[in-house]
Amino acid sequence: MAFATRHFVRTASTATAAAKKLVVKHVTVIGGGLMGAGIAQVAAASGHTVVLVDQSDEILKKSTKGIEESLKRVTKKLFVDKPEAGTRFIEKTLKNLTTSTDAVAVVHSTDLVIEAIVENQEIKNELFKRLDKFAPEHTIFTSNTSSLQITQLANSTTRQDRFGGLHFFNPVPVMKLVEVIKTPMTSQKTFESLMDFSKAVGKSPVSCKDTPGFIVNRLLVPYMMEAVRLFERGDSSKEDIDVALKLGAGCPIGPFELLDYVGLDTSKYIIDGWHSLEPNNPLFAPSPLLNKLVKEKKLGKKTGEGFYKYT
Repeated sequence: MAFATRHFVRTASTATAAAKKLVVKHVTVIGGGLMGAGIAQVAAASGHTVVLVDQSDEILKKSTKGIEESLKRVTKKLFVDKPEAGTRFIEKTLKNLTTSTDAVAVVHSTDLVIEAIVENQEIKNELFKRLDKFAPEHTIFTSNTSSLQITQLANSTTRQDRFGGLHFFNPVPVMKLVEVIKTPMTSQKTFESLMDFSKAVGKSPVSCKDTPGFIVNRLLVPYMMEAVRLFERGDSSKEDIDVALKLGAGCPIGPFELLDYVGLDTSKYIIDGWHSLEPNNPLFAPSPLLNKLVKEKKLGKKTGEGFYKYT
């Protein structure tokens, strides 16, 4: 009898533990840009039912085409000697993916919302506030923001305990890291569900509290800004700084090359936001040179000129 009682307790405990976490099956990705499309791709490729949402069918057609091309590149590596298996993989992945221009309509039956739209606090808050009224009670809301506070986004909803951050890295199909952000209100159930989902889509999740920039950008952005300040002071040329970090620290590209790749406007937006939160933190001090280049529309590779010129 004692054994039977212990067995029942263990079984009940296991069942309770299993009930604590949400197994994500249906995913809604808001935003059909590079990040949103990439997230939709890896979710669909791992067997999730995915709806990719954006403002127009034209944008979504472009997103879908990009996903198809990305899948072809993936299959060339995964199915080198099995082209038929690669074709089936692409077909199965695309079958799991649909698109929509009506976010409200599709959140009625979703387990997880991943927002990947423009880095604007007000626009994101408005989106989450609207979707909060129509999504099921169990649905978890997340943002892929790289610079905004998850807590402030969560406060625009009534589901602060079912809200967290899922910060993927570009290009999503290639980069293995996902930062899972837990706010003071995020429940343990939600956090564990997000960790499990990240693993299910083939990523290696790391956890972090809701601190500016989380882990990677919190270290990376000040590093790039310090490189700019070193150059501003005339201590070294940008070319030599890039070479030094590549050959001396093993970085794949130098800080100025990275700034141009990321986009100087994006970097300025991030540092300005952090500076407003912590104006006395010298690591978050704005850069006159960066501000000047952004004002001149020299934003990096995407405009043909930033710290370097591109032809």
